[in-house]
Amino acid sequence: MASNVTSDRDLNQVLFEAASCVLKVTLNRPRQLNCLTFDMIAQLLRTFEECEQDPQVRLVIVKGKGKTFCAGGDVVRLIKFMLKGDFPSVVDFYRKQLTFDYLVATYKNPVVFLINGAVMGGGAGLSMNAKFRIVTENTVFAMPEASFGHHPDVGASYFLSRLPGHFGEYLGLTGAKINGAEMLACGLATHFVYSKDIESMEDALCEALSSKSVHESNISRIIKEFVGNPVLKEGCGLKR
Repeated sequence: MASNVTSDRDLNQVLFEAASCVLKVTLNRPRQLNCLTFDMIAQLLRTFEECEQDPQVRLVIVKGKGKTFCAGGDVVRLIKFMLKGDFPSVVDFYRKQLTFDYLVATYKNPVVFLINGAVMGGGAGLSMNAKFRIVTENTVFAMPEASFGHHPDVGASYFLSRLPGHFGEYLGLTGAKINGAEMLACGLATHFVYSKDIESMEDALCEALSSKSVHESNISRIIKEFVGNPVLKEGCGLKR
């Protein structure tokens, strides 16, 4: 198992925990809605690269500390860099972020994202390109970049363009918010699990995969034991 990665500068913004053959990754800036900093992305990228080559790591689980999964990149820091004229730091941030998003999308080992809470902007780029995207009744998705003159990046042109009809264009252009049930209905999420069952499902994954070979079918089977049946709200455009 690769060694834990910590940052003294930013008080362990990402926590790494080895549980048998599973690496648990926790975004650890709850007061800042787990917004991604350069240091966080650098830690994630370095650790994921190490673990992809580590035969002891058979599954990665990613979650957020507190009530938010990840509300995006740390825009405040980026604006401070730009106001100081430090554009190389801004470029480095986006280069590192997009490199990590691509790594997740092409990762050799299974990655399960537990999206319990808000997932927006860079947080969506972090998770929407993975094969297992689990949402709850607390999940809120949005790409709010348009509200401050930006455009959806972080792979959004890939995962939004694959939604039914023009729903992806609608989300990208308006920054509209949708909940976990709607994410499941349109294909942004792969599974819906009630928040009260998330910890039990996580434990079941760790326990089962410690003694069995890791295949996507095994992971899907375990997750399906905990899935709920969310109800789409009245007036939802996805409700048929």
